[in-house]
Amino acid sequence: MKKNDSYLGSADPSVIENLYRDYMEDPSSVEEGWRKFFEGFEFARTNYRTSTCDETEKEFSVIRLIDAYRQRGHLFTETNPVRTRRQYSPTLDIENFGLEEKEMETVFNAGSYCGIGPSKLKDIIAHMKQTYCRSVGVEYLYIRTPETVKWLKEKMEGVKNTPSFSADEKKHIYHYLKLAAKFEQYMHKKFTGQKRFSLEGGESLIPALNAVIEKGAELGTREFVIGMSHRGRLNVLANIMQKPYDDIFDEFDGEEYNEEIALGDVKYHLGYNSKIITGQGKQVRLNLAPNPSHLEAVDPLVLGITRAKLDHQYNGDKSMIAPILIHGDAAIAGQGIIYEIIQMSGLEGYGTGGTIHLVINNQVGFTTNYIEGRSSTYCTDAAKVIRAPVFHVNGDDVEAVVYTISLAMEYRQKFGSDVFIDILGFRRHGHNEGDEPRFTQPLLYRQIASHPGVLNIYGKKLLEEGVMKEEEVKKAEKEYENYLDEKYALAELDKVVRIEPFCGEEWKGFRYAVNSDFKTSPDTGVSAGKLKEIAEKINTLPPGKVFFRKIERLLEERKKLSKKNSLDWAMCELLAYGSLLSEGHPVRLSGQDSVRGTFSHRHASYIVQDSDEKYYPLSNLYKEQAKCSIYNSPLSEYGVMGYEYGYALALPRGLTIWEAQFGDFHNAAQIVVDQFISSAEEKWGLMNGLVLFLPHGYEGQGPEHSSGRIERFLTMSASNNMQIVNPTTPANFFHLLRRQVLQPFRVPLVVFTPKSLLRHPACRSTYGELSKGKFREVIDDETADPDKTKQVIFTSGRLYYDLVKRREEREATDTAIVRIEQLYPFPGEQLSGIVKKYPNSERYVWAQDEPENMGAWHFIQRNFKDVEMLPATRPASGAPAGGLMKLHTARLEKILSKSFMECDCDKSRKYCGQECQKFSMKSMVVSK
Repeated sequence: MKKNDSYLGSADPSVIENLYRDYMEDPSSVEEGWRKFFEGFEFARTNYRTSTCDETEKEFSVIRLIDAYRQRGHLFTETNPVRTRRQYSPTLDIENFGLEEKEMETVFNAGSYCGIGPSKLKDIIAHMKQTYCRSVGVEYLYIRTPETVKWLKEKMEGVKNTPSFSADEKKHIYHYLKLAAKFEQYMHKKFTGQKRFSLEGGESLIPALNAVIEKGAELGTREFVIGMSHRGRLNVLANIMQKPYDDIFDEFDGEEYNEEIALGDVKYHLGYNSKIITGQGKQVRLNLAPNPSHLEAVDPLVLGITRAKLDHQYNGDKSMIAPILIHGDAAIAGQGIIYEIIQMSGLEGYGTGGTIHLVINNQVGFTTNYIEGRSSTYCTDAAKVIRAPVFHVNGDDVEAVVYTISLAMEYRQKFGSDVFIDILGFRRHGHNEGDEPRFTQPLLYRQIASHPGVLNIYGKKLLEEGVMKEEEVKKAEKEYENYLDEKYALAELDKVVRIEPFCGEEWKGFRYAVNSDFKTSPDTGVSAGKLKEIAEKINTLPPGKVFFRKIERLLEERKKLSKKNSLDWAMCELLAYGSLLSEGHPVRLSGQDSVRGTFSHRHASYIVQDSDEKYYPLSNLYKEQAKCSIYNSPLSEYGVMGYEYGYALALPRGLTIWEAQFGDFHNAAQIVVDQFISSAEEKWGLMNGLVLFLPHGYEGQGPEHSSGRIERFLTMSASNNMQIVNPTTPANFFHLLRRQVLQPFRVPLVVFTPKSLLRHPACRSTYGELSKGKFREVIDDETADPDKTKQVIFTSGRLYYDLVKRREEREATDTAIVRIEQLYPFPGEQLSGIVKKYPNSERYVWAQDEPENMGAWHFIQRNFKDVEMLPATRPASGAPAGGLMKLHTARLEKILSKSFMECDCDKSRKYCGQECQKFSMKSMVVSK
């Protein structure tokens, strides 16, 4: 049996001595790497000198030196173009390893340990320095898979991390460097003082992106999804995405948008899709997602877009599509979303086969020095959480940058995991072109002012090598400038700014919503026979396996309710999914505890007894059905909601849902709500059908488990940008989910889902309600007599059932209770019709569980002006709810009492006459 001590990592002398003894007894008993080392050691010992204990110890010292270069060489690199590196101790000086200068000419067998055979100490050091301490520094020895470490080591040490490009390849690199640098210079000349967030100081990014696309295409990648913030975005759009230059120039001086866009956004936030032909003649699709100023906010979207395409366009082949995230150094170190997406990267429900992370390292964040912006040594240290390799590269050495990113792409394709490339450069100007950086970084910017651009550095190198001639360089640059002049002249003729819809191919056949779409819902019924068939499949366990006994009892109970034609919330939800899947619409639901459901109601999978095996009935309905994916997410809101938004963006024909554990937990993802869900259509023309499930309901569970913050969503509602719904029946929920997919447009849907209603005996629906009809924006009171009704109570959500119970207790047959199921778009016409239906009503009440300054009250007040409405609410407060059940119950009682005009002058709780003065607008709000 072979000894498994890693040839790559062991440098303990006692371990090596034991391995040596094993080798002497049986060479085949040790790992191949050690066997080769000992073969070299024996060869040198036999042919050059007599082995002594001292010489053996020296050999081990050299081994320790070699390992130190691999482990710590990145701390002593020449990767920073404008700063002197911080000093680290101990250094890699040979004295720290028990070696002396006089031994530089000594041949050591340890040279075999780094792949060059028995060699002089000076040659071993030169080899390791060139590999790990020049323009490329590498962190990788924390990776726990020996195969991965071995692959990286051999790749890097085999060529000493030193690229060797042909003359044509160097000209190709120069071409893209020219595009990057001259584009920025041209923009600076034509649009002096305007913000563009220049790439100057980091121009190597453009040849790097070209290289990763070319390498990826060579290795089978057909599509890239790219996310980045504003720094260098225009350059990427022009020179990688191939967005027409004249369209970019129009965005500086344009006067209006094309008709699809309402408000638009600044030019350095816009997205783009294109198809390009690589140098090998292969077509590659590129997608640059739009991004707000919130740095890194686009990251989870990019991953979600990638996963949707991976699932539905590439049949799960992760080599065919790759995400690229371009970070800033301050953002990757400071934004918590980085940690969230890194933790998601290896999970079954969220993996994409590895992300290429590129860092444009300006060594400053706006005005903040890098040493003030993080505690870690490197901005990329989050990569170590998932043991991803990190390459630190000098941005002035463009060949090293291109070599490194090509290696990174090869790594990603082979191992299917993330990889980070930290391109150290600088920022030629301040945070933007009008900002003065010398206020805060005078020493750095003194150095930058005299530092040549990377185009000049590389051009000079190619001239010295004879790869290009000076007149050839000047000609190429002049031709490009002339081309830009032509495009600028073209832009001057047309002042319309055109923003093309992102992911346009996926969105063919869909249109933007218009006002008339929300006046009434389309029919969404499914035949009772079909629904019963689906229900039977959902409630039947597969044969041959033993399941958890409580699951068996649950399914038996569901079958009984089905036969009684009494369907609860969970059953109607599952039937909605099942019917959509049978019609070819994929369904994806993810969130914290979403498989079972926070409230143990959904049970989308069944656990096989005494195992981790899960059976998903929705994935086993029919041979020909759409894909169903239901996942428990990590304990993340921002990352997962953003991911699902991206997934929905790339898969409009499916139903994609993010579920909060409790409704108010969505506030940890407020950036996604503000920057994408509520505003992306107006800014970027993005349609999106993402559904949010936000459990909401005041049931005495305290401030953090009661409110989904309805008021916040209503405040952001305008121009049909969202649908905000608080449904009260399982049937209406069923039709709502189907409506979301069957409509010819997509608008985000925010559903305030119930908690206690999941098991409320009165909250049931029938197959007839599911098979006929549609989603009802407003549910009128079918029990009320319009002529005898003296009071109409309007409400939304769970409180309806308490109001009905109180009405029954009071025998208040003169009160109608109307449910507003869809709060936005506001069903004003339907409500006006209901008001007219009750001509004898003397008062109108809005009753809600939430405090007076929360919930829907102020939104109702602004939008429903047909009648003067009185509010019955909890008192205004800073927290959504109290912590004591007794206080909760007392306030609920007051809401009910106020809703029915009960007062001290009417102890029997009969209807209070109009002459009672206690019920002014002010007194309707429950007092503390």
